[in-house]
Amino acid sequence: MKQTDFSCLKLQPALLENLKTLGFQSMTAIQQQSLPPILKGNDVIAQGQTGSGKTAAFGLGVLEKLNVKRFRIQSLILCPTRELADQVAKEIRRLGRSIHNIKVLTLCGGMPFGPQVGSLEHGAHIIVGTPGRIEDHLGKGTLALGDVNLLVLDEADRMLEMGFQSQLDNIIECVSKNRQTLMFSATFPDPIKTIAKRIMKQPVTVQVKSTHDCATIQQHVFKADDNSHRLTVLRLLLQKYQPESSVVFCNTKVETQEVADELSNFGFSVMALHGDMEQRDRDQTLVRFVNKSISILVATDVAARGLDIESLDAVINYQIAREIEVHVHRIGRTGRAGNKGIALTIITEKEKFKLAKLEDFLQTTIEPEPIPSINQLDKPIYQPIMVTLQIDGGKKQKLRPGDILGALTGKNGITGKQVGKIQLFPNKAYVAVNRDVAQYALRKITDGKMKGRTFRARQI
Repeated sequence: MKQTDFSCLKLQPALLENLKTLGFQSMTAIQQQSLPPILKGNDVIAQGQTGSGKTAAFGLGVLEKLNVKRFRIQSLILCPTRELADQVAKEIRRLGRSIHNIKVLTLCGGMPFGPQVGSLEHGAHIIVGTPGRIEDHLGKGTLALGDVNLLVLDEADRMLEMGFQSQLDNIIECVSKNRQTLMFSATFPDPIKTIAKRIMKQPVTVQVKSTHDCATIQQHVFKADDNSHRLTVLRLLLQKYQPESSVVFCNTKVETQEVADELSNFGFSVMALHGDMEQRDRDQTLVRFVNKSISILVATDVAARGLDIESLDAVINYQIAREIEVHVHRIGRTGRAGNKGIALTIITEKEKFKLAKLEDFLQTTIEPEPIPSINQLDKPIYQPIMVTLQIDGGKKQKLRPGDILGALTGKNGITGKQVGKIQLFPNKAYVAVNRDVAQYALRKITDGKMKGRTFRARQI
Protein backbone atom coordinates (compact mmCIF):
# COMPACT_ATOMS: atom_id res chain seq x y z
CA MET A 1 0.00 0.00 0.00
CA LYS A 2 1.43 3.36 -1.08
CA GLN A 3 1.34 6.47 1.11
CA THR A 4 -0.67 8.21 -1.61
CA ASP A 5 -3.48 5.61 -1.58
CA PHE A 6 -6.84 6.79 -0.21
CA SER A 7 -7.03 3.50 1.72
CA CYS A 8 -4.29 4.89 4.03
CA LEU A 9 -6.83 7.37 5.37
CA LYS A 10 -9.20 6.81 8.27
CA LEU A 11 -12.30 7.13 6.10
CA GLN A 12 -15.47 5.12 6.59
CA PRO A 13 -15.59 2.00 4.35
CA ALA A 14 -18.54 3.29 2.27
CA LEU A 15 -16.55 6.39 1.25
CA LEU A 16 -13.44 4.35 0.40
CA GLU A 17 -15.48 1.91 -1.68
CA ASN A 18 -17.14 4.75 -3.56
CA LEU A 19 -13.75 6.38 -4.28
CA LYS A 20 -12.70 3.11 -5.94
CA THR A 21 -15.81 3.01 -8.13
CA LEU A 22 -15.18 6.66 -9.13
CA GLY A 23 -11.65 5.77 -10.21
CA PHE A 24 -9.91 7.74 -7.44
CA GLN A 25 -6.67 5.80 -6.97
CA SER A 26 -3.90 8.02 -5.64
CA MET A 27 -4.27 11.25 -3.71
CA THR A 28 -3.10 14.48 -5.28
CA ALA A 29 -0.45 16.47 -3.40
CA ILE A 30 -2.98 18.76 -1.75
CA GLN A 31 -5.17 15.82 -0.70
CA GLN A 32 -2.20 13.91 0.72
CA GLN A 33 -1.10 16.90 2.81
CA SER A 34 -4.48 18.28 3.90
CA LEU A 35 -6.71 15.24 4.47
CA PRO A 36 -4.87 13.75 7.50
CA PRO A 37 -5.12 17.00 9.57
CA ILE A 38 -8.70 17.58 8.34
CA LEU A 39 -9.73 14.08 9.47
CA LYS A 40 -8.06 14.71 12.84
CA GLY A 41 -10.32 17.74 13.31
CA ASN A 42 -7.66 20.43 12.84
CA ASP A 43 -8.31 23.80 11.23
CA VAL A 44 -6.51 23.83 7.87
CA ILE A 45 -5.33 26.55 5.48
CA ALA A 46 -4.63 24.92 2.10
CA GLN A 47 -3.29 26.58 -1.02
CA GLY A 48 -3.43 24.94 -4.43
CA GLN A 49 -4.38 25.78 -8.00
CA THR A 50 -7.43 24.72 -10.03
CA GLY A 51 -7.31 21.04 -10.83
CA SER A 52 -5.27 20.19 -7.72
CA GLY A 53 -8.12 18.26 -6.08
CA LYS A 54 -9.16 20.82 -3.46
CA THR A 55 -12.89 20.05 -3.65
CA ALA A 56 -12.39 16.34 -2.99
CA ALA A 57 -10.05 17.18 -0.10
CA PHE A 58 -12.53 19.27 1.88
CA GLY A 59 -15.52 17.29 0.50
CA LEU A 60 -14.23 14.05 2.02
CA GLY A 61 -13.61 15.89 5.29
CA VAL A 62 -17.21 17.15 5.30
CA LEU A 63 -18.65 13.69 4.51
CA GLU A 64 -16.52 11.86 7.09
CA LYS A 65 -17.59 14.26 9.85
CA LEU A 66 -21.28 14.13 8.94
CA ASN A 67 -23.82 12.38 11.16
CA VAL A 68 -26.60 11.52 8.70
CA LYS A 69 -29.04 10.52 11.45
CA ARG A 70 -28.84 14.04 12.90
CA PHE A 71 -31.00 16.03 10.48
CA ARG A 72 -29.43 19.44 11.07
CA ILE A 73 -27.20 21.73 9.00
CA GLN A 74 -23.78 20.45 10.07
CA SER A 75 -21.50 21.87 7.34
CA LEU A 76 -21.46 25.23 5.54
CA ILE A 77 -19.35 25.71 2.41
CA LEU A 78 -19.00 29.28 1.10
CA CYS A 79 -18.00 29.93 -2.53
CA PRO A 80 -17.55 33.21 -4.44
CA THR A 81 -19.81 32.36 -7.41
CA ARG A 82 -22.91 30.35 -8.13
CA GLU A 83 -21.06 28.34 -10.78
CA LEU A 84 -18.43 27.22 -8.27
CA ALA A 85 -21.10 26.48 -5.63
CA ASP A 86 -23.02 24.30 -8.10
CA GLN A 87 -19.82 22.48 -9.04
CA VAL A 88 -18.86 21.89 -5.38
CA ALA A 89 -22.36 20.62 -4.48
CA LYS A 90 -22.31 18.25 -7.45
CA GLU A 91 -18.89 16.87 -6.44
CA ILE A 92 -19.96 16.34 -2.81
CA ARG A 93 -23.07 14.45 -3.93
CA ARG A 94 -20.85 12.30 -6.14
CA LEU A 95 -18.33 11.59 -3.37
CA GLY A 96 -21.11 10.84 -0.89
CA ARG A 97 -23.42 8.77 -3.09
CA SER A 98 -22.69 5.56 -1.10
CA ILE A 99 -24.04 7.17 2.10
CA HIS A 100 -27.84 7.11 2.09
CA ASN A 101 -30.10 10.08 2.76
CA ILE A 102 -27.48 12.85 2.60
CA LYS A 103 -29.11 16.15 1.71
CA VAL A 104 -26.93 18.82 0.09
CA LEU A 105 -28.63 22.16 -0.57
CA THR A 106 -27.29 24.99 -2.75
CA LEU A 107 -28.19 28.58 -1.78
CA CYS A 108 -27.00 31.15 -4.33
CA GLY A 109 -28.03 34.53 -5.67
CA GLY A 110 -29.56 34.75 -9.13
CA MET A 111 -32.11 32.08 -8.16
CA PRO A 112 -35.66 32.60 -6.79
CA PHE A 113 -35.70 33.08 -3.02
CA GLY A 114 -39.05 31.36 -2.30
CA PRO A 115 -38.15 27.83 -3.44
CA GLN A 116 -34.96 28.02 -1.38
CA VAL A 117 -37.03 28.81 1.72
CA GLY A 118 -39.20 25.77 0.97
CA SER A 119 -36.12 23.55 0.61
CA LEU A 120 -34.73 24.85 3.91
CA GLU A 121 -38.00 24.02 5.65
CA HIS A 122 -37.50 20.40 4.56
CA GLY A 123 -34.04 20.43 6.16
CA ALA A 124 -30.47 19.70 4.98
CA HIS A 125 -27.15 18.35 6.22
CA ILE A 126 -24.78 20.40 4.06
CA ILE A 127 -25.27 23.94 2.69
CA VAL A 128 -23.18 25.18 -0.24
CA GLY A 129 -23.74 28.83 -1.09
CA THR A 130 -22.56 32.32 -1.94
CA PRO A 131 -22.06 34.86 0.90
CA GLY A 132 -24.70 37.33 -0.31
CA ARG A 133 -27.55 34.81 -0.46
CA ILE A 134 -26.53 33.06 2.78
CA GLU A 135 -26.58 36.46 4.53
CA ASP A 136 -30.03 37.18 3.03
CA HIS A 137 -31.42 33.95 4.51
CA LEU A 138 -29.85 34.68 7.89
CA GLY A 139 -31.36 38.17 7.88
CA LYS A 140 -34.84 36.85 7.11
CA GLY A 141 -34.58 34.09 9.70
CA THR A 142 -34.98 31.30 7.12
CA LEU A 143 -31.55 29.81 7.88
CA ALA A 144 -30.00 28.80 11.22
CA LEU A 145 -26.32 27.91 11.50
CA GLY A 146 -26.11 27.11 15.22
CA ASP A 147 -25.49 23.39 14.57
CA VAL A 148 -22.70 23.90 12.01
CA ASN A 149 -19.54 22.17 13.21
CA LEU A 150 -17.53 22.50 9.96
CA LEU A 151 -17.09 25.74 8.00
CA VAL A 152 -15.33 25.76 4.61
CA LEU A 153 -14.23 28.92 2.80
CA ASP A 154 -13.53 27.91 -0.80
CA GLU A 155 -11.64 30.44 -2.95
CA ALA A 156 -11.51 32.88 -0.03
CA ASP A 157 -9.26 35.29 -1.95
CA ARG A 158 -11.89 35.74 -4.66
CA MET A 159 -14.64 36.32 -2.10
CA LEU A 160 -12.65 39.25 -0.71
CA GLU A 161 -11.89 40.57 -4.21
CA MET A 162 -15.62 40.53 -4.94
CA GLY A 163 -16.32 42.62 -1.82
CA PHE A 164 -17.79 39.94 0.44
CA GLN A 165 -15.77 40.91 3.55
CA SER A 166 -18.74 42.17 5.60
CA GLN A 167 -20.98 39.26 4.54
CA LEU A 168 -18.30 36.77 5.58
CA ASP A 169 -17.93 38.49 8.96
CA ASN A 170 -21.70 38.41 9.54
CA ILE A 171 -22.01 34.75 8.54
CA ILE A 172 -19.07 33.59 10.65
CA GLU A 173 -20.61 35.35 13.67
CA CYS A 174 -23.66 33.09 13.30
CA VAL A 175 -21.64 29.85 13.28
CA SER A 176 -20.67 28.14 16.54
CA LYS A 177 -17.22 29.07 17.84
CA ASN A 178 -16.75 25.38 18.63
CA ARG A 179 -16.25 24.40 14.99
CA GLN A 180 -13.59 23.21 12.56
CA THR A 181 -12.66 25.76 9.88
CA LEU A 182 -11.08 24.93 6.50
CA MET A 183 -9.81 27.57 4.09
CA PHE A 184 -8.95 26.50 0.52
CA SER A 185 -7.72 28.85 -2.18
CA ALA A 186 -5.33 29.33 -5.07
CA THR A 187 -3.65 32.40 -3.54
CA PHE A 188 -3.32 33.78 0.00
CA PRO A 189 -2.79 37.55 0.03
CA ASP A 190 -2.36 39.45 3.30
CA PRO A 191 -6.11 40.18 3.88
CA ILE A 192 -6.77 36.42 3.86
CA LYS A 193 -3.99 35.82 6.38
CA THR A 194 -5.58 38.45 8.63
CA ILE A 195 -9.00 36.75 8.47
CA ALA A 196 -7.42 33.32 9.07
CA LYS A 197 -5.70 34.61 12.21
CA ARG A 198 -9.01 35.95 13.50
CA ILE A 199 -11.34 33.00 12.80
CA MET A 200 -9.10 29.90 12.95
CA LYS A 201 -7.51 27.99 15.82
CA GLN A 202 -3.87 26.93 15.35
CA PRO A 203 -4.42 26.05 11.70
CA VAL A 204 -2.22 23.56 9.86
CA THR A 205 -0.87 25.25 6.73
CA VAL A 206 -0.63 23.24 3.51
CA GLN A 207 0.92 24.75 0.40
CA VAL A 208 1.19 22.96 -2.92
CA LYS A 209 3.29 25.10 -5.22
CA SER A 210 1.44 26.22 -8.33
CA THR A 211 3.09 24.67 -11.31
CA HIS A 212 2.34 23.98 -14.90
CA ASP A 213 3.13 20.77 -16.73
CA CYS A 214 5.67 21.49 -19.46
CA ALA A 215 4.80 18.17 -21.09
CA THR A 216 1.19 19.17 -21.78
CA ILE A 217 1.24 23.00 -21.79
CA GLN A 218 3.25 24.99 -24.31
CA GLN A 219 3.82 28.51 -23.01
CA HIS A 220 4.43 31.37 -25.46
CA VAL A 221 4.91 35.11 -24.86
CA PHE A 222 4.41 37.80 -27.52
CA LYS A 223 5.34 41.46 -27.27
CA ALA A 224 2.88 44.11 -28.47
CA ASP A 225 4.17 47.57 -29.44
CA ASP A 226 1.79 49.28 -27.00
CA ASN A 227 -1.70 48.91 -25.53
CA SER A 228 -3.46 49.86 -28.76
CA HIS A 229 -1.52 47.13 -30.62
CA ARG A 230 -2.57 44.45 -28.12
CA LEU A 231 -5.92 43.68 -29.78
CA THR A 232 -4.27 43.15 -33.16
CA VAL A 233 -1.81 40.71 -31.58
CA LEU A 234 -4.75 38.88 -29.99
CA ARG A 235 -6.47 38.55 -33.37
CA LEU A 236 -3.27 37.27 -34.96
CA LEU A 237 -2.86 34.63 -32.25
CA LEU A 238 -6.47 33.47 -32.57
CA GLN A 239 -6.05 33.23 -36.34
CA LYS A 240 -2.73 31.38 -36.16
CA TYR A 241 -3.75 28.77 -33.57
CA GLN A 242 -7.53 28.68 -34.30
CA PRO A 243 -8.40 26.95 -30.99
CA GLU A 244 -11.74 25.20 -30.86
CA SER A 245 -12.19 26.38 -27.28
CA SER A 246 -10.21 29.20 -25.62
CA VAL A 247 -10.43 31.62 -22.68
CA VAL A 248 -8.98 35.13 -23.02
CA PHE A 249 -8.21 36.55 -19.56
CA CYS A 250 -8.44 40.30 -18.92
CA ASN A 251 -7.64 42.13 -15.68
CA THR A 252 -10.79 44.30 -15.50
CA LYS A 253 -14.52 43.94 -16.18
CA VAL A 254 -14.57 46.96 -18.51
CA GLU A 255 -11.71 45.62 -20.60
CA THR A 256 -13.32 42.16 -20.72
CA GLN A 257 -16.46 43.57 -22.33
CA GLU A 258 -14.51 45.86 -24.69
CA VAL A 259 -12.28 43.02 -25.96
CA ALA A 260 -15.27 40.70 -26.47
CA ASP A 261 -17.15 43.43 -28.37
CA GLU A 262 -14.14 44.17 -30.60
CA LEU A 263 -13.58 40.49 -31.42
CA SER A 264 -17.29 40.09 -32.17
CA ASN A 265 -17.13 43.07 -34.56
CA PHE A 266 -14.33 41.28 -36.44
CA GLY A 267 -16.49 38.15 -36.81
CA PHE A 268 -15.12 35.91 -34.03
CA SER A 269 -17.42 33.53 -32.14
CA VAL A 270 -17.05 35.17 -28.73
CA MET A 271 -18.86 36.14 -25.52
CA ALA A 272 -17.82 37.98 -22.35
CA LEU A 273 -18.07 36.72 -18.77
CA HIS A 274 -17.72 39.16 -15.86
CA GLY A 275 -19.28 40.14 -12.55
CA ASP A 276 -21.57 42.88 -13.90
CA MET A 277 -23.66 40.41 -15.91
CA GLU A 278 -27.11 39.21 -14.85
CA GLN A 279 -27.14 35.59 -13.65
CA ARG A 280 -29.40 34.54 -16.54
CA ASP A 281 -26.90 35.94 -19.06
CA ARG A 282 -23.98 34.27 -17.22
CA ASP A 283 -25.78 30.92 -17.35
CA GLN A 284 -26.52 31.24 -21.05
CA THR A 285 -22.96 32.32 -21.86
CA LEU A 286 -21.47 29.37 -19.99
CA VAL A 287 -23.90 26.92 -21.56
CA ARG A 288 -22.90 28.06 -25.04
CA PHE A 289 -19.19 27.97 -24.26
CA VAL A 290 -19.21 24.59 -22.53
CA ASN A 291 -21.20 22.97 -25.34
CA LYS A 292 -18.79 24.44 -27.91
CA SER A 293 -21.27 26.63 -29.77
CA ILE A 294 -19.07 29.61 -28.79
CA SER A 295 -15.34 29.19 -29.28
CA ILE A 296 -13.92 32.17 -27.29
CA LEU A 297 -14.77 33.26 -23.75
CA VAL A 298 -13.31 36.61 -22.65
CA ALA A 299 -13.34 36.63 -18.84
CA THR A 300 -12.03 38.15 -15.64
CA ASP A 301 -10.24 35.88 -13.16
CA VAL A 302 -13.10 36.20 -10.65
CA ALA A 303 -15.77 35.23 -13.20
CA ALA A 304 -13.78 32.28 -14.53
CA ARG A 305 -12.75 30.86 -11.14
CA GLY A 306 -14.25 27.45 -10.51
CA LEU A 307 -15.78 26.99 -13.94
CA ASP A 308 -16.14 23.34 -14.91
CA ILE A 309 -14.74 23.59 -18.44
CA GLU A 310 -13.33 20.47 -20.06
CA SER A 311 -10.91 20.26 -22.97
CA LEU A 312 -9.74 23.87 -23.05
CA ASP A 313 -7.36 24.12 -26.01
CA ALA A 314 -5.83 27.49 -25.19
CA VAL A 315 -5.56 30.15 -22.51
CA ILE A 316 -4.68 33.62 -23.76
CA ASN A 317 -3.54 36.26 -21.28
CA TYR A 318 -4.43 39.67 -22.66
CA GLN A 319 -1.99 40.87 -20.00
CA ILE A 320 -0.03 39.09 -17.29
CA ALA A 321 -2.21 38.95 -14.17
CA ARG A 322 -1.48 41.38 -11.33
CA GLU A 323 -0.51 38.48 -9.07
CA ILE A 324 1.92 35.95 -10.53
CA GLU A 325 0.22 33.03 -8.77
CA VAL A 326 -3.07 33.99 -10.43
CA HIS A 327 -1.30 34.03 -13.78
CA VAL A 328 0.02 30.51 -13.24
CA HIS A 329 -3.45 29.49 -12.10
CA ARG A 330 -4.82 30.70 -15.45
CA ILE A 331 -2.25 28.70 -17.38
CA GLY A 332 -3.20 25.57 -15.43
CA ARG A 333 -6.67 25.64 -16.98
CA THR A 334 -5.39 24.26 -20.28
CA GLY A 335 -3.59 20.96 -20.85
CA ARG A 336 -5.50 19.25 -18.05
CA ALA A 337 -6.16 15.52 -17.65
CA GLY A 338 -3.26 14.72 -19.97
CA ASN A 339 -4.62 16.80 -22.87
CA LYS A 340 -2.37 19.09 -24.86
CA GLY A 341 -2.84 22.81 -24.37
CA ILE A 342 -1.21 26.14 -25.11
CA ALA A 343 -0.83 29.27 -22.99
CA LEU A 344 -0.31 32.51 -24.92
CA THR A 345 0.56 35.77 -23.16
CA ILE A 346 0.71 39.30 -24.58
CA ILE A 347 3.01 41.85 -22.93
CA THR A 348 4.32 45.33 -23.70
CA GLU A 349 7.71 46.86 -22.88
CA LYS A 350 6.22 48.37 -19.70
CA GLU A 351 5.25 44.89 -18.46
CA LYS A 352 8.64 43.25 -18.84
CA PHE A 353 9.13 43.44 -15.05
CA LYS A 354 6.08 41.13 -14.68
CA LEU A 355 7.66 38.67 -17.09
CA ALA A 356 10.80 38.69 -14.93
CA LYS A 357 8.67 37.91 -11.86
CA LEU A 358 7.00 35.05 -13.73
CA GLU A 359 10.38 33.64 -14.74
CA ASP A 360 11.54 33.78 -11.11
CA PHE A 361 8.38 32.05 -9.94
CA LEU A 362 8.60 29.26 -12.52
CA GLN A 363 12.40 29.14 -12.34
CA THR A 364 12.68 29.20 -16.11
CA THR A 365 13.52 31.61 -18.93
CA ILE A 366 10.70 32.76 -21.21
CA GLU A 367 11.81 34.53 -24.38
CA PRO A 368 9.18 36.60 -26.25
CA GLU A 369 8.50 35.16 -29.72
CA PRO A 370 7.90 36.94 -33.03
CA ILE A 371 4.31 38.07 -33.56
CA PRO A 372 2.52 36.00 -36.25
CA SER A 373 2.47 37.44 -39.76
CA ILE A 374 -0.20 40.04 -40.51
CA ASN A 375 -1.26 37.69 -43.33
CA GLN A 376 -2.96 35.54 -40.68
CA LEU A 377 -5.80 38.09 -40.73
CA ASP A 378 -6.63 37.02 -44.31
CA LYS A 379 -7.56 33.50 -43.18
CA PRO A 380 -11.21 32.56 -42.60
CA ILE A 381 -12.17 32.96 -38.93
CA TYR A 382 -12.90 29.70 -37.08
CA GLN A 383 -16.60 29.12 -36.48
CA PRO A 384 -17.92 26.42 -34.12
CA ILE A 385 -19.64 23.45 -35.73
CA MET A 386 -22.32 23.41 -32.99
CA VAL A 387 -25.18 25.79 -32.20
CA THR A 388 -27.39 25.89 -29.09
CA LEU A 389 -31.15 25.43 -28.95
CA GLN A 390 -33.00 26.73 -25.90
CA ILE A 391 -36.14 24.84 -24.86
CA ASP A 392 -38.73 26.54 -22.64
CA GLY A 393 -39.00 23.64 -20.22
CA GLY A 394 -36.66 21.96 -17.75
CA LYS A 395 -36.45 19.91 -14.56
CA LYS A 396 -39.67 21.34 -13.14
CA GLN A 397 -41.51 20.18 -16.26
CA LYS A 398 -39.97 16.71 -15.65
CA LEU A 399 -37.85 16.90 -18.80
CA ARG A 400 -34.83 14.59 -18.93
CA PRO A 401 -31.89 14.48 -21.37
CA GLY A 402 -33.33 11.26 -22.81
CA ASP A 403 -36.60 13.03 -23.70
CA ILE A 404 -34.73 15.71 -25.67
CA LEU A 405 -32.42 13.22 -27.37
CA GLY A 406 -35.42 11.05 -28.30
CA ALA A 407 -37.32 14.01 -29.76
CA LEU A 408 -34.32 14.93 -31.94
CA THR A 409 -33.35 11.43 -33.10
CA GLY A 410 -36.82 9.81 -33.36
CA LYS A 411 -38.65 9.11 -36.62
CA ASN A 412 -36.95 10.97 -39.51
CA GLY A 413 -34.76 12.76 -36.95
CA ILE A 414 -31.11 13.71 -36.85
CA THR A 415 -28.43 11.23 -35.78
CA GLY A 416 -27.13 10.91 -32.24
CA LYS A 417 -23.70 12.04 -33.46
CA GLN A 418 -25.24 15.38 -34.49
CA VAL A 419 -26.39 16.04 -30.90
CA GLY A 420 -23.95 17.51 -28.40
CA LYS A 421 -24.22 18.40 -24.72
CA ILE A 422 -27.69 18.59 -23.10
CA GLN A 423 -28.02 20.78 -19.99
CA LEU A 424 -31.11 21.07 -17.78
CA PHE A 425 -32.08 24.01 -15.57
CA PRO A 426 -35.28 24.37 -13.47
CA ASN A 427 -37.36 25.92 -16.28
CA LYS A 428 -35.03 25.80 -19.28
CA ALA A 429 -33.08 23.19 -21.22
CA TYR A 430 -30.25 23.66 -23.69
CA VAL A 431 -29.05 21.25 -26.35
CA ALA A 432 -26.13 21.62 -28.77
CA VAL A 433 -26.67 20.36 -32.32
CA ASN A 434 -24.58 20.47 -35.49
CA ARG A 435 -24.91 23.81 -37.26
CA ASP A 436 -25.91 22.23 -40.58
CA VAL A 437 -28.98 20.52 -39.03
CA ALA A 438 -29.94 23.27 -36.57
CA GLN A 439 -33.14 24.45 -38.29
CA TYR A 440 -34.36 20.90 -38.85
CA ALA A 441 -33.57 20.02 -35.22
CA LEU A 442 -35.47 23.10 -34.05
CA ARG A 443 -38.56 22.01 -36.00
CA LYS A 444 -38.30 18.50 -34.53
CA ILE A 445 -38.51 20.03 -31.05
CA THR A 446 -41.27 22.60 -31.70
CA ASP A 447 -43.46 20.37 -33.91
CA GLY A 448 -43.05 17.25 -31.78
CA LYS A 449 -43.97 16.38 -28.22
CA MET A 450 -42.05 15.56 -25.05
CA LYS A 451 -43.80 14.28 -21.92
CA GLY A 452 -47.04 14.44 -23.93
CA ARG A 453 -46.87 18.19 -24.56
CA THR A 454 -45.30 20.68 -26.94
CA PHE A 455 -42.49 23.04 -25.95
CA ARG A 456 -41.35 26.31 -27.45
CA ALA A 457 -37.71 26.45 -28.54
CA ARG A 458 -35.34 28.81 -30.28
CA GLN A 459 -31.75 29.04 -31.43
CA ILE A 460 -29.58 31.31 -29.27
